[in-house]
Amino acid sequence: MSGSITHAEALLDGTILSNGIDTHWVTKNHTVWNEQERVSEERELVYEISWMPELSAWRSFLRSQRRLVTNS
Repeated sequence: MSGSITHAEALLDGTILSNGIDTHWVTKNHTVWNEQERVSEERELVYEISWMPELSAWRSFLRSQRRLVTNS
């Protein structure tokens, strides 16, 4: 699998929310195997990244994904 970070965005006027959670989003492009179609394809994955002060750790959740259209 290959991948690259293409975009990171912080919340404006609310990066640190009232509950102390720092949240931003990161978009990565990865080549993944599509078992249903039996092909490798490029996908855009959007992760929500948050700092959890009570755990002293970062957490990430996959929020969305989509197939990237390639021009052949």
